[in-house]
Amino acid sequence: MRGRLATVPRGVRALRRGPGLRARLTLIYSGLFFGAGTALLLTTYLMTARALDRQFVIRLPPLGEPSPGRDRKFLAFQIGKDYVAQIEQGKQQVIQDLLQNSALIMAGIGILAIILGYMVADRALRPLHRVTEAAERLSESTLHERIALAGPHDDVKRLADTFDAMLDRLQRAFDAQRRFALNASHELRTPLAINRTLLEVALEEPDASEDLTRLGKALLSTNARHERLIEGLLLLTRSEHELVARRPVDVRDIAQGVVELLEPTARRRRITVTERLGPATAGGDPVLIERCVFNLVENALKYNVKDGRVEVEVTADGGNVVIRVENTGPLIPGHEVADLFEPFHRLRERVGSAQGSGLGLSIVRAIVNAHGGTVEASPRAEGGLTITVRLPAAPRTLLQAR
Repeated sequence: MRGRLATVPRGVRALRRGPGLRARLTLIYSGLFFGAGTALLLTTYLMTARALDRQFVIRLPPLGEPSPGRDRKFLAFQIGKDYVAQIEQGKQQVIQDLLQNSALIMAGIGILAIILGYMVADRALRPLHRVTEAAERLSESTLHERIALAGPHDDVKRLADTFDAMLDRLQRAFDAQRRFALNASHELRTPLAINRTLLEVALEEPDASEDLTRLGKALLSTNARHERLIEGLLLLTRSEHELVARRPVDVRDIAQGVVELLEPTARRRRITVTERLGPATAGGDPVLIERCVFNLVENALKYNVKDGRVEVEVTADGGNVVIRVENTGPLIPGHEVADLFEPFHRLRERVGSAQGSGLGLSIVRAIVNAHGGTVEASPRAEGGLTITVRLPAAPRTLLQAR
């Protein structure tokens, strides 16, 4: 799964996650500003309208002698009506000018507030960006890096210090795991090698009885299984580590060499091996890729049927190198295929077999994940299994540096 996630561009992942925290904070700042501005504008409008109603008072001018045909009351009514109309018109004009000017000012200040809010959010989140960048760079080969954030002891500083402390614990754990693998490689292999030597010497004795010879061969076979188990565990531990350096690897040559190496096994089991090997160059560790192909072909030969067949195919598909191994064999339920990649897991048809340690496909998956690739297995309708491995092809810069 790690290889699939790694192929997704960072921009696409950001779009899937939605707007970032900086954009959301800017939207919150802007929304609060426009909400408060609208409330202030509405309050100012109501208070201004109320003040205009209270302060504007109609004062009639002194009335002269009434003109012929019109009495004094009619003239006063007409003059008062004109004054009221003028005052109402003036009030409406003042309110309209107030709304327009306030809206224009709020729009201008609102744009400025959005810009300032974005800048403030960016500055406030800058320490978090450093934490995020450090987490994105985090890998087994960069555990020595630290954020070392300077500044006041606020929440962000506490987060950065906690992250640095977590990296310290991770680095110590990985170092302890490496030391254990090295120590186990020596402490476990040495006694088994001594036992194998003693058994081989004992079997070479000319006066050894038949029972002793039979017992020695059984112990030698058990010792060999233990050696394969320890070798598989150590290789599984190494395969789960991230690759520090990558080199161009000719997968076609590796597959051809593996098929030739396992040819005696195929001939002894009367299994036909078909090769379709095209030019393909992957980027990674050649030893691990060779072990991956070896485990795939060995697994196909080991769990096969009499007079069966194995097909090994290597092709270049765009930016990937595809390794496909198909074999005949017993029927495999579809719901049990995924469990084949778990350590020490075998199907019912394979439990009685003492030929392997139950780590072959687990090592394949660990190697593929370490290279950023994918591995898929699907059962065949007539029995057997098809396993497809996709590894990233060697980039052009790696090929030019070769």
